[in-house]
Formats: sequence, C-alpha cells, structure tokens
Amino acid sequence: MINVDNILETIKMINEEDLDVRTITMGISLLDCADADIDKSCEKIYNKITTKAKNLVAVGEQIEKEYGIPIINKRISVTPISMLVAVSGGDPVKYAHVLEKCAQAVGVNFIGGYSALVQKGCAAGDRELMESIPRALAETEHVCASVNIGSTKAGINMNAVELMGRKIVEASELTKDRQCIGAAKLVVFCNAPEDNPFMAGAFHGVGEPDVVLHVGVSGPGVVRAALAKAPKDLPMDEIADLIKKTAFKITRMGQMVGNLASERLGVPFGIVDLSLAPTPAVGDSVAYILEEMGLDVCGAYGTTACLAMLNDAVKKGGVMASSSVGGLSGAFIPVSEDAGMIEATRKGVLTLEKLEAMTAVCSVGLDMIVVPGYTSASVISGIIADEAAIGMVNSKTTAVRLIPAIGKDVGDELEFGGLLGSGPVMKINQTDCSVMINRKGKIPAPLQSLKN
Repeated sequence: MINVDNILETIKMINEEDLDVRTITMGISLLDCADADIDKSCEKIYNKITTKAKNLVAVGEQIEKEYGIPIINKRISVTPISMLVAVSGGDPVKYAHVLEKCAQAVGVNFIGGYSALVQKGCAAGDRELMESIPRALAETEHVCASVNIGSTKAGINMNAVELMGRKIVEASELTKDRQCIGAAKLVVFCNAPEDNPFMAGAFHGVGEPDVVLHVGVSGPGVVRAALAKAPKDLPMDEIADLIKKTAFKITRMGQMVGNLASERLGVPFGIVDLSLAPTPAVGDSVAYILEEMGLDVCGAYGTTACLAMLNDAVKKGGVMASSSVGGLSGAFIPVSEDAGMIEATRKGVLTLEKLEAMTAVCSVGLDMIVVPGYTSASVISGIIADEAAIGMVNSKTTAVRLIPAIGKDVGDELEFGGLLGSGPVMKINQTDCSVMINRKGKIPAPLQSLKN
C-alpha cells in the first residue's frame, strides 16, 4: 500500500533538501578486449562499451522524468587498464584516448578505470600505466585514474608511493592552465573496493560480472535538515538513531532507482553505495551535519567523534534498506566539494592534520585537497604513506586526492566548477621526508592481516 506521507516526505527531500542519486555507474569488464595488437584492443573496447552502455544515459534521464528523482551523474567504470597494457604493450595513453572517445559517444560524465593495482608490486603493464597517468589525464576530459598502493593483506608498496607523489605533481603541472584538473581526476588508494561507483576512484574489479550496474546515493542536506529540527539538548544516542532512520529513507530510494535502471538496461544490479556525498550547494554539506550536532565550526575538537557516529549510523540505516550495500558507504569529506568544509578551511579551523584524524573514522580519506604549488613530490608521497597506513591498520579504505596548485600559495583558490567546486589552498607541513620516501621497498602487512 502506498503511503501518501512517505511520498510527500520524499518530494520535500528532493525539492528542499538536495536529495539526489549522485550516480548510476555501469561497470564493464574489458578482459575479453585484450589483444596483442593495441589498436585491435582499442577497437574491441570501443565496440563493447558503446554497445553495452548505449542506453545508460537515456535510461537515467527517463527514470528522472518519470519519478522526479534527480540522477546527477551517469558514469562507466572498466577493468583496470594496466591489465590490457600487459597483453598489448605499446603506449598506454592510446587506451585513455579510446575511453575518452567512448565517454563522448555514450554521453557519460566520467569513465573510470585507467588504473593499476600494485599493493604487492608491479606486474606487467602496471609501471607503464602509472608513468603515463599525467599525460593520459591531460589529454582527456572524462577519463579518471586510480592506483591501489596498499592493503591490509599486502602492506604498503613504497616504490609505488614514491612514484605516485611525482605523478600527482606532474598531473598538476601538465594541466596548470586548466586549474590543475589532472590531479583532481587521480586517486591513490589503500584497500580499494572493486565495486565503487564514485569517481575518480571507480574501476571494475576482476571479481565483478561482465556488466553490472551500481548506484551511489547522496543526501547530506536531508540528514542536516532532520538534525536541524531536533531539540538542541537531544542526547547523542538519539541523534544517531535519527540519522539511521534518515539514511534508511535515502538508501531505499537508491535501491529503487538501481532496480529500475538494472531492469531497463538488462544488466544485473550490483550494489548501493550509501555514502553521504556533498556538493558545493549551500546546505548539502557533511560539515554542516557535524555542526548541527553541536560544533561551532567543523574541525573543532569533537569533530572526529561526531564523524565516527555519523558514519556508523549511516551504514546501519542503509544496510536495513538495501539487500546489497557496497562500495565505500559512509560519509565523504572532500574539501572542495563541500561548502561547509571550504568555509571551515578558510577560517583556519579545519587543518590537514585534523582531516587526517577524521579519515580514520570516515569512509574515504584526504579528498580534493588543494596544496601549495611548491609542495614537493616527497611531501605528497609522505601524505600518501600516512593515509595508507591508516587504511592498512584499520582494515578500511583510505584514499588521497591532492591537487598541487601550480603557481599558487596558501589563501589562493582553484575553481573547478560543477560538483568539484572550488578549493582553497591549504597550509601544510612542508618538512622534508625525502630520505624516508626514497628508501622505497615496502611496509609489511600488519599482524591483523593474518585472519585465516
């Protein structure tokens, strides 16, 4: 039986509280596109993607119109391209160009999977792909890249950490005339999930079906609105319960959209990623949720505790609403994409050190953080190593998406536009760590990796 109150509540969440489905992402395996001839491989890739995803955007728009639910992004993730490079050899950037061609042909916002998984070391194709990432991102508009440099089971590949510090700087340098956008499309992971629908870190894992549809829901504004109506003296456990109930409603909508899109596209439904993904829109902010809990500004003492509770409550509520929760699932804290985070950073309350502490309890990591353009590659590698260590020891996904703002200093800003927003250049500790980074090798897996 249809409950009119529930319908009206959902309409209000969409119209007034920025509720949306952030993305429907089609994962496509390219394993059957591998070929010793790189040009033939690219031809197979184009044919497969444009066939499998030809109706993705149209179906998403159709569901939007029929149900009035905004679906902000339609995206594609593919098998890590380093695996195809291993077979074909040649210039990996050719694969980036064909992915860009596919994205333009089917009309998606982003295509992810220009990726390598090197947590235990480089196999054939991995090194070549990582070396090519800056050029691939500079020469394309829709292609996103990611590299998994560590895991709880494997430890941290410090050779890859050192290399990725240099590649992040290079990606910014090559796109300095475009607000250093190259680095904004590159994520370095520890414990990367194979079914993540969110960019820039999405790739199609080898354990996934040939084609699958994942959904990423959002709704920080809905959670904030619910907390704003609560009494100011409401105990924290009751706030957690309120968040759980709200997350249930948000996820239920995502599950419905995923089922509809899956049925109409004729592909299996994968997971709902119930992450609270903010936008630069005022009110659609994870930082503002934390402030509704009683913090004067996000970054004050108590922020990490509030974020931990928020992340846990979102997952508990979401799991009850969907039969298949996956991806990252929790609360994102990307600085440039969150109006409240931007404001707290400008005030000097939210620092990189506080953000690092927060990443120990949230769903991702140091995301969309703009640093001074003179920041050295070794300092960036040190940040990656620290963040990977948090993920490795805590058996959770952590990630780093840093953007060195070439030619800019603390107090300046980069303007990305759209969902990527604007990023104030943050002050960071520039103390040299190059001797440690240049040791390379690996950081062994922690004792908690031995679970068999």
